[in-house]
Amino acid sequence: MHILFTRPLEDCKEIMIKFKLLGHEVSHMPVISVEKKNYSEINFKEFKGIIFTSSNAIKYLNLKNIDKKINCFCVGFATEKSAKNFGFLNTFSADGNVNNLKEIILQNFNSSEGKLLYVSGEIISYELDKKLISEGYNVKRLINYKTKHVEKLNENFIEKMKFKMPNIVYIYSQNSAESFLKLIKNYNLSNLWIDTNLMCISEKTSSILNEIKWKKIFIFNPGEEEFLLYKV
Repeated sequence: MHILFTRPLEDCKEIMIKFKLLGHEVSHMPVISVEKKNYSEINFKEFKGIIFTSSNAIKYLNLKNIDKKINCFCVGFATEKSAKNFGFLNTFSADGNVNNLKEIILQNFNSSEGKLLYVSGEIISYELDKKLISEGYNVKRLINYKTKHVEKLNENFIEKMKFKMPNIVYIYSQNSAESFLKLIKNYNLSNLWIDTNLMCISEKTSSILNEIKWKKIFIFNPGEEEFLLYKV
Protein backbone atom coordinates (compact mmCIF):
# COMPACT_ATOMS: atom_id res chain seq x y z
CA MET A 1 0.00 0.00 0.00
CA HIS A 2 1.25 3.51 -0.85
CA ILE A 3 0.83 5.91 2.09
CA LEU A 4 1.39 9.68 2.09
CA PHE A 5 2.19 11.67 5.23
CA THR A 6 1.85 15.45 5.26
CA ARG A 7 3.23 16.48 8.67
CA PRO A 8 6.72 17.95 9.20
CA LEU A 9 9.26 15.12 9.30
CA GLU A 10 9.98 15.27 13.03
CA ASP A 11 6.26 14.77 13.74
CA CYS A 12 5.83 11.64 11.62
CA LYS A 13 9.31 10.10 11.29
CA GLU A 14 8.61 7.23 13.70
CA ILE A 15 5.35 6.15 12.10
CA MET A 16 6.86 6.42 8.62
CA ILE A 17 9.63 4.02 9.67
CA LYS A 18 7.06 1.70 11.27
CA PHE A 19 4.93 1.56 8.11
CA LYS A 20 7.99 0.90 5.94
CA LEU A 21 8.91 -2.01 8.21
CA LEU A 22 5.37 -3.33 7.72
CA GLY A 23 6.10 -3.46 3.98
CA HIS A 24 4.26 -0.34 2.82
CA GLU A 25 5.54 2.26 0.39
CA VAL A 26 5.71 5.56 2.28
CA SER A 27 5.91 9.06 0.81
CA HIS A 28 6.42 12.35 2.62
CA MET A 29 4.97 15.66 1.46
CA PRO A 30 5.03 18.18 4.33
CA VAL A 31 2.42 20.87 3.74
CA ILE A 32 3.31 23.12 6.69
CA SER A 33 6.54 24.24 8.32
CA VAL A 34 6.97 25.09 12.00
CA GLU A 35 8.89 28.05 13.44
CA LYS A 36 9.61 29.23 16.97
CA LYS A 37 7.73 32.32 18.11
CA ASN A 38 9.23 34.71 20.64
CA TYR A 39 7.34 35.03 23.91
CA SER A 40 7.72 36.81 27.25
CA GLU A 41 9.57 34.93 29.97
CA ILE A 42 7.34 32.80 32.16
CA ASN A 43 7.53 32.42 35.93
CA PHE A 44 6.75 28.71 36.10
CA LYS A 45 6.36 28.89 39.88
CA GLU A 46 2.97 30.56 39.28
CA PHE A 47 1.57 27.34 37.77
CA LYS A 48 0.53 24.00 39.22
CA GLY A 49 -0.11 22.29 35.90
CA ILE A 50 0.99 22.57 32.27
CA ILE A 51 -0.86 21.58 29.09
CA PHE A 52 0.69 20.65 25.73
CA THR A 53 -1.36 20.03 22.59
CA SER A 54 1.66 19.23 20.41
CA SER A 55 5.28 18.16 20.64
CA ASN A 56 6.26 21.47 19.07
CA ALA A 57 4.89 23.29 22.12
CA ILE A 58 7.39 21.37 24.23
CA LYS A 59 10.26 21.71 21.77
CA TYR A 60 10.04 25.51 21.60
CA LEU A 61 9.55 26.12 25.32
CA ASN A 62 12.49 27.05 27.55
CA LEU A 63 12.20 24.32 30.18
CA LYS A 64 15.28 25.24 32.19
CA ASN A 65 13.41 26.59 35.22
CA ILE A 66 10.32 24.38 35.30
CA ASP A 67 9.69 21.74 37.97
CA LYS A 68 9.50 18.48 36.02
CA LYS A 69 7.23 17.03 38.72
CA ILE A 70 4.45 19.42 37.69
CA ASN A 71 1.22 17.80 36.42
CA CYS A 72 1.73 17.63 32.65
CA PHE A 73 -1.33 17.12 30.44
CA CYS A 74 -0.63 15.97 26.86
CA VAL A 75 -2.99 15.66 23.92
CA GLY A 76 -1.64 12.30 22.77
CA PHE A 77 0.98 9.59 23.11
CA ALA A 78 3.54 11.29 20.83
CA THR A 79 3.30 14.50 22.83
CA GLU A 80 3.49 12.58 26.09
CA LYS A 81 6.57 10.73 24.86
CA SER A 82 8.21 14.05 24.01
CA ALA A 83 7.31 15.41 27.46
CA LYS A 84 8.88 12.37 29.13
CA ASN A 85 11.98 12.74 26.98
CA PHE A 86 12.31 16.29 28.31
CA GLY A 87 12.08 14.99 31.87
CA PHE A 88 8.43 15.45 32.87
CA LEU A 89 7.48 12.84 35.45
CA ASN A 90 3.72 13.22 36.05
CA THR A 91 2.16 12.99 32.60
CA PHE A 92 -1.40 12.36 31.41
CA SER A 93 -2.32 11.49 27.81
CA ALA A 94 -5.66 12.00 26.02
CA ASP A 95 -5.06 9.63 23.07
CA GLY A 96 -4.91 12.49 20.54
CA ASN A 97 -8.28 14.12 21.24
CA VAL A 98 -8.37 17.67 22.65
CA ASN A 99 -11.91 17.32 23.97
CA ASN A 100 -10.79 14.19 25.84
CA LEU A 101 -7.83 16.17 27.12
CA LYS A 102 -10.23 18.65 28.69
CA GLU A 103 -12.04 15.80 30.44
CA ILE A 104 -8.78 14.33 31.72
CA ILE A 105 -7.85 17.72 33.18
CA LEU A 106 -11.26 18.01 34.83
CA GLN A 107 -10.86 14.55 36.34
CA ASN A 108 -7.28 14.90 37.54
CA PHE A 109 -6.81 18.56 38.41
CA ASN A 110 -9.10 20.57 40.66
CA SER A 111 -9.54 24.23 39.79
CA SER A 112 -8.73 25.09 43.41
CA GLU A 113 -5.25 23.58 43.06
CA GLY A 114 -3.95 26.60 41.16
CA LYS A 115 -3.19 28.08 37.78
CA LEU A 116 -2.67 26.13 34.53
CA LEU A 117 -0.28 27.05 31.72
CA TYR A 118 -1.50 26.06 28.26
CA VAL A 119 1.32 26.07 25.68
CA SER A 120 0.29 25.93 22.02
CA GLY A 121 0.85 27.13 18.50
CA GLU A 122 -0.62 30.25 16.97
CA ILE A 123 -3.43 28.37 15.22
CA ILE A 124 -5.69 26.03 17.19
CA SER A 125 -8.89 24.27 16.15
CA TYR A 126 -10.26 23.91 19.70
CA GLU A 127 -10.10 26.73 22.26
CA LEU A 128 -9.11 24.55 25.19
CA ASP A 129 -8.18 27.46 27.44
CA LYS A 130 -11.60 29.10 27.04
CA LYS A 131 -13.38 25.78 27.62
CA LEU A 132 -11.47 25.28 30.87
CA ILE A 133 -12.03 28.88 31.97
CA SER A 134 -15.77 28.34 31.48
CA GLU A 135 -15.43 25.43 33.93
CA GLY A 136 -13.94 27.73 36.55
CA TYR A 137 -10.23 27.15 35.88
CA ASN A 138 -7.51 29.80 35.85
CA VAL A 139 -5.64 29.26 32.57
CA LYS A 140 -2.93 31.26 30.82
CA ARG A 141 -2.27 30.48 27.17
CA LEU A 142 1.30 30.82 25.89
CA ILE A 143 1.89 30.81 22.12
CA ASN A 144 5.44 29.73 21.38
CA TYR A 145 5.40 28.57 17.77
CA LYS A 146 3.73 29.29 14.45
CA THR A 147 3.15 27.38 11.25
CA LYS A 148 3.50 28.44 7.64
CA HIS A 149 2.02 26.90 4.51
CA VAL A 150 4.51 25.18 2.23
CA GLU A 151 4.21 26.82 -1.19
CA LYS A 152 6.56 24.77 -3.38
CA LEU A 153 6.98 21.05 -3.94
CA ASN A 154 9.80 19.08 -5.53
CA GLU A 155 8.95 18.57 -9.21
CA ASN A 156 10.51 15.10 -9.31
CA PHE A 157 8.41 14.09 -6.32
CA ILE A 158 5.25 15.34 -8.06
CA GLU A 159 5.99 13.32 -11.20
CA LYS A 160 6.66 10.16 -9.17
CA MET A 161 3.44 10.63 -7.24
CA LYS A 162 1.43 11.10 -10.45
CA PHE A 163 2.83 7.80 -11.68
CA LYS A 164 1.73 6.02 -8.50
CA MET A 165 -0.85 7.92 -6.46
CA PRO A 166 -1.16 7.13 -2.74
CA ASN A 167 -3.79 4.70 -1.48
CA ILE A 168 -3.97 6.68 1.77
CA VAL A 169 -3.16 10.26 2.79
CA TYR A 170 -3.14 11.49 6.39
CA ILE A 171 -4.11 15.10 7.23
CA TYR A 172 -3.61 16.22 10.84
CA SER A 173 -5.10 19.73 11.10
CA GLN A 174 -7.38 22.25 9.43
CA ASN A 175 -4.32 24.37 8.68
CA SER A 176 -2.68 21.39 6.95
CA ALA A 177 -5.86 20.69 4.98
CA GLU A 178 -5.92 24.27 3.69
CA SER A 179 -2.28 24.09 2.68
CA PHE A 180 -2.72 20.66 1.07
CA LEU A 181 -5.69 21.88 -0.97
CA LYS A 182 -3.79 24.93 -2.17
CA LEU A 183 -0.78 22.85 -3.21
CA ILE A 184 -2.71 20.22 -5.16
CA LYS A 185 -4.58 22.97 -6.97
CA ASN A 186 -1.40 24.86 -7.79
CA TYR A 187 0.18 21.69 -9.18
CA ASN A 188 -2.96 20.57 -11.05
CA LEU A 189 -3.39 17.43 -8.96
CA SER A 190 -7.03 17.93 -7.99
CA ASN A 191 -8.47 15.19 -10.19
CA LEU A 192 -6.03 12.41 -9.28
CA TRP A 193 -7.33 11.30 -5.87
CA ILE A 194 -10.38 9.25 -6.80
CA ASP A 195 -8.71 5.99 -5.66
CA THR A 196 -7.17 7.53 -2.52
CA ASN A 197 -8.59 7.23 0.99
CA LEU A 198 -8.45 10.49 2.94
CA MET A 199 -7.71 10.21 6.67
CA CYS A 200 -8.52 13.39 8.61
CA ILE A 201 -8.17 14.41 12.24
CA SER A 202 -11.71 15.84 12.37
CA GLU A 203 -14.82 16.48 10.30
CA LYS A 204 -13.94 20.18 10.14
CA THR A 205 -10.61 19.21 8.62
CA SER A 206 -12.16 16.85 6.07
CA SER A 207 -14.79 19.45 5.08
CA ILE A 208 -12.00 21.67 3.72
CA LEU A 209 -11.11 18.91 1.25
CA ASN A 210 -14.64 17.88 0.31
CA GLU A 211 -14.37 19.49 -3.14
CA ILE A 212 -11.80 16.83 -4.06
CA LYS A 213 -13.16 13.43 -5.11
CA TRP A 214 -11.85 10.73 -2.74
CA LYS A 215 -12.43 6.99 -2.61
CA LYS A 216 -13.48 7.27 1.05
CA ILE A 217 -13.01 9.70 3.93
CA PHE A 218 -12.21 8.53 7.47
CA ILE A 219 -11.96 10.48 10.74
CA PHE A 220 -9.23 9.34 13.13
CA ASN A 221 -7.28 10.20 16.28
CA PRO A 222 -3.47 10.18 16.31
CA GLY A 223 -2.36 6.70 17.28
CA GLU A 224 -5.02 5.04 15.12
CA GLU A 225 -3.08 5.28 11.84
CA GLU A 226 -2.14 1.60 11.71
CA PHE A 227 -5.64 0.49 12.70
CA LEU A 228 -7.07 2.43 9.75
CA LEU A 229 -4.99 0.41 7.30
CA TYR A 230 -7.30 -2.54 7.94
CA LYS A 231 -10.45 -0.52 7.20
CA VAL A 232 -9.60 0.42 3.61
